[in-house]
Amino acid sequence: MATTRTATTQWKGPLMGGAGTVSLDTSGVGSYDVTWASRAEEANGKTSPEELIAAAHSSCFSMALSHGLAGAGTPPETVQTQADVTFQPGEGITGIVLTVKARVPGISAGDFEAAAQGAKENCPVSKALAGTTITLNAELLD
Repeated sequence: MATTRTATTQWKGPLMGGAGTVSLDTSGVGSYDVTWASRAEEANGKTSPEELIAAAHSSCFSMALSHGLAGAGTPPETVQTQADVTFQPGEGITGIVLTVKARVPGISAGDFEAAAQGAKENCPVSKALAGTTITLNAELLD
């Protein structure tokens, strides 16, 4: 069954001097302030589209990796994924770096790397962002 998730942004004013609020409508977990300055300069307690993409990508990748590992008979104890989304004003999103550290008993480093690459290629957010260069750094913890 398909699901739809909804977020709404209310923006006031021009790009440079304006401000907005993005609300996570489906979950209702919060509303977050957003400005051009928080996107192109310092966050200063506000979010940006790129930070929201990073949140979506890191959680999607972690789920995909966990699922793939479990399906291969090596369920993870822990998976921690950081997504760094780089935004260049005037150019757009120029790249994403996924850094994953996981504790997976009974798996070889090579099998872990292959599982991580598979998750990077096949998680739905990676597929949605296919026009962007996505780099993966994977570390298997003892």
